[in-house]
Amino acid sequence: MTLYQLAYVISKFIFSILTLRWPLKTYGKHNIPKGGAVICYPFYVVYSFSVKDKIWVMAKEEIKHYPFAGWLLSWLGFVIWVRRGKSDVGAVKTALKALKGNEKLLIFPEGTRHAEIGAGKTGAAMLAIRTGVPILPVYITPERKLFQRTKVYIGEPYMPFTEKRRANAEDYERVTEDIMEHIRAIRDTRAEREVQG
Repeated sequence: MTLYQLAYVISKFIFSILTLRWPLKTYGKHNIPKGGAVICYPFYVVYSFSVKDKIWVMAKEEIKHYPFAGWLLSWLGFVIWVRRGKSDVGAVKTALKALKGNEKLLIFPEGTRHAEIGAGKTGAAMLAIRTGVPILPVYITPERKLFQRTKVYIGEPYMPFTEKRRANAEDYERVTEDIMEHIRAIRDTRAEREVQG
């Protein structure tokens, strides 16, 4: 067992205790690609993946100073701390290196977590385009009930930019909106299925 796998197992156990939730109920695991990918949505989505998948998590640096949570995430060793509102070159380089090494990266497409799907930031688009890895859109049900599973829906991976030229700022904006549309589509499809029974 690698250090990452050990940290994964321990943190998943602690997460279950602290949040008083049962394990996540995940749909669409067959959509998880091999190799590198940019995964769009919150931290605990990592527990929907196999312990064999090395996943780095980009998280705002403010969390690093939270009691216990900050210490735990730092100890896990697979968190890339990001200084929001600044050009964090070090964080970007670490993320690019992980993706180029066929490892996965989890990032909030909105820059931070919201109760519902808002406007996206260009970070996920930029990282995926610059490394040539697919985007993996994920939707999590907003309902939060103690001792009940949170449902995670994993969409199909797709290449966000296939043109044979260097992407520009407008491309990043367009791809970002496309990412959010993919996430909304997963939400709407899930809602339609529940209505149909």
